[in-house]
Amino acid sequence: MIAWLRQWRERLHGPDPLLAARLKALPAPLPPADIYPQNDRLVVLDLETTGLNPRRDRILSVGAVTIEGGQIDLARPFNRIVHRTGRASLRTILVHGLSPGRLARGEAETPVLMDLLEYLGDSPVFAFHAPFDHAMLRRAWRRELGYRRAGPFHDLAALAPALAPSADPPKGLDGWLARFELDAEQRHDAYADAFASAELLLILISRAKGQGLKTLAEWQSLAGRRQRIANLQGP
Repeated sequence: MIAWLRQWRERLHGPDPLLAARLKALPAPLPPADIYPQNDRLVVLDLETTGLNPRRDRILSVGAVTIEGGQIDLARPFNRIVHRTGRASLRTILVHGLSPGRLARGEAETPVLMDLLEYLGDSPVFAFHAPFDHAMLRRAWRRELGYRRAGPFHDLAALAPALAPSADPPKGLDGWLARFELDAEQRHDAYADAFASAELLLILISRAKGQGLKTLAEWQSLAGRRQRIANLQGP
């Protein structure tokens, strides 16, 4: 159901009771000090969008995988295309491979976003350039569901240089995949990028273990220190 129609219906009849109950049942995300990446359930996420402006652009597809006990769970992926009508841009077709026909056969945005919240649960969420994905989803959750999810997404682009430092850090996800000889079968597909990012996260978990870092809070502290040093050193 498109956002304006849902809002009009809620003004007349009140919120959908089933949707409201599902939202109420959502757990709060765990704090980083209580998260042990080597053992706990982690979610790695990627979005494909119409552009790079969270205020204007919209989500086209969502891909996510879980890691638990140091392994990617192949049995329960999240891979959804959002219904969009109208003429798809050349960028959408060439970069994401999402034709007007595929988008027209996609699912309504509201249930996709609700299902994603339940998929995330209280697990920490990781993404490469996570602030963008977080901003897109925060706006979509607020617009479509009237919901504000607490807690940040954790940026692999910031964590990777801290946990796997080098004199010449790779640029972008492609650079990190090449560094560790990870083969991404299809880039710019939400699920494929989420899976590739999860493989990178597994390597970072191993590197963190070798440095005696146990909690996600310790990862963040190290990344913060490394970033402050980099800022002092300048370009």
